[in-house]
Amino acid sequence: MPTIEQAIATFGVTVDEHLDRQAEIPILSGLQFQGDVAVVPVTREPARTPIPTSGVPVVRGQAQANTHLLVATGAAFFSPDQSGRALVLGVLTVEEGATAYLAHPEHAFTGIAPGTYELRRQREQADQVRLVAD
Repeated sequence: MPTIEQAIATFGVTVDEHLDRQAEIPILSGLQFQGDVAVVPVTREPARTPIPTSGVPVVRGQAQANTHLLVATGAAFFSPDQSGRALVLGVLTVEEGATAYLAHPEHAFTGIAPGTYELRRQREQADQVRLVAD
């Protein structure tokens, strides 16, 4: 498993100083969350748009800070959702031999194993239904 330090060197995404640079990043194929973004395994048409080396911002933070950035090693694809479903951000497909990562300054990196997933926002019920703020 790669370390946070290796992921920073590979993708050029910095994370908060208090995060242990030697911590390993698990590569998971099941349901996972990074802040307000969920990675949900699905059986559906795979994504076909390659993830560029610069990555794809899937949720932008305020003033461009704290963005959840999707990056990958190997063949990985992301298609933004066009259906108008407010909570679905898009479909991610990671080919065999590849790994995708969600990078975030406060959460470091989440490793995503080969498969097809929906990336979704979370919402919460407070005085009103609202998106989870990260």
